[in-house]
Amino acid sequence: MQTNFAPEQLADPDTRESNRILRTCVHCGFCTATCPTFVLLGDELDSPRGRIYLIKDMLESGRPATAEVVKHVDRCLSCLSCMTTCPSGVHYMHLVDHARHYIEQTYDRPWHEKLLRRVLSQVLPYPARFRAAMTGARLGRPLGALIPGGHVLGRRLRAMLRLAPGALPPPSPMQAPQMHRAVGEKRGRVALLTGCAQQVLAPSINEATIRLLTRMGVEVVITRDQGCCGALDHHMGQHDPAYRLARANIAAWTREMAGEGLDGIVVNTSGCGTTVKDYGFMFREEPEAEAAAKVAALTMDVTEALQKFAYAPVREKPGLTVAYHSACSLQHGQKITALPKQLLVKAGFAVKDPVEPHLCCGSAGTYNLLQPEIASKLRERKLYNLDRTGADLIAAGNIGCLTQLGGERMPTVHTVELLDWMAGGPEPPAVAAARRAKQAA
Repeated sequence: MQTNFAPEQLADPDTRESNRILRTCVHCGFCTATCPTFVLLGDELDSPRGRIYLIKDMLESGRPATAEVVKHVDRCLSCLSCMTTCPSGVHYMHLVDHARHYIEQTYDRPWHEKLLRRVLSQVLPYPARFRAAMTGARLGRPLGALIPGGHVLGRRLRAMLRLAPGALPPPSPMQAPQMHRAVGEKRGRVALLTGCAQQVLAPSINEATIRLLTRMGVEVVITRDQGCCGALDHHMGQHDPAYRLARANIAAWTREMAGEGLDGIVVNTSGCGTTVKDYGFMFREEPEAEAAAKVAALTMDVTEALQKFAYAPVREKPGLTVAYHSACSLQHGQKITALPKQLLVKAGFAVKDPVEPHLCCGSAGTYNLLQPEIASKLRERKLYNLDRTGADLIAAGNIGCLTQLGGERMPTVHTVELLDWMAGGPEPPAVAAARRAKQAA
């Protein structure tokens, strides 16, 4: 693709990188076939190729973003399926992240949009605030039907209430800053990102990760001053809040590396893992560039850590079939596709892939709150395909996906909880539910 940026524009490192990305695009259109929003809406401007044209024109002109551009960029899930499909290697993730930052700098959103984004930025990355918000949403859930759905704000409030769980698990003391000692001979030492929303919604995921790794001889440290990875703010174009959160993590893990050292930084939420693995790029022009690059290089998904330390089950095969939902951030963002399924098979499960495994479930960070209509259609499409596998339960490696797909159908469970159970840990409630359903059938 030909570009025409002025020299003074290219002095900006983000614009310079976007120019490089734009020039790799050859207009082939392969990305349209795997883009969830184009598949649903059939609008070229809701495809990666269409958005690339809009972003190019916006950045080259230097004009403020228009409502039309904002509409189509906001509809992008950042699922990154287009990057898997693209034969030219267009790094769409960095391009759309730049576009979102530019939009936030130049576009005056309606008051209700700004208010909602502000609330999400001030609540979701902070576990105590998020727990209070979820408690309030749970209490207000019966009133959801009374909220007028004629305005976009009303529809989004309804979506928030629908996603609020009926009950919250108590906070887990295992997630507090501390060091969990390895069982038996020490084989390694890792830091664990405990996350933000996951701490509140499903602390059992972090507990299973800690139990499993320590039984494998791996010391697990929860560092002080770590927190949200910054992804939620980053994907809303909120540059400063995202970088502030990321800087805290980089500093916390750098101190740990300089002390007793680390063999890895384990992330069990794939959306967070994709962002932390990108810290090196994000901070390439910042004073923390070297430290950020080291953090990114050490970061691994929990399934990569289990492979590294030779995961092995100890229980007999459970006789259960798992429908594996491959989170977009894991399969497209981190290019981890076969490994989680291989570990599940090794643990004794039969594993099935749904039709259209490349399509997003509609969670995508805050997408199901900001774009509830599209997210709902993607959820139903994904659940239909998962149901067709005939499996007993759904496994995934991302809390956002598990929240989006949970509900009245098949039980959902994090992959690491299944692997922990088969290696001697407690039976996850989702497995017990699947067993009951199987017996009833």
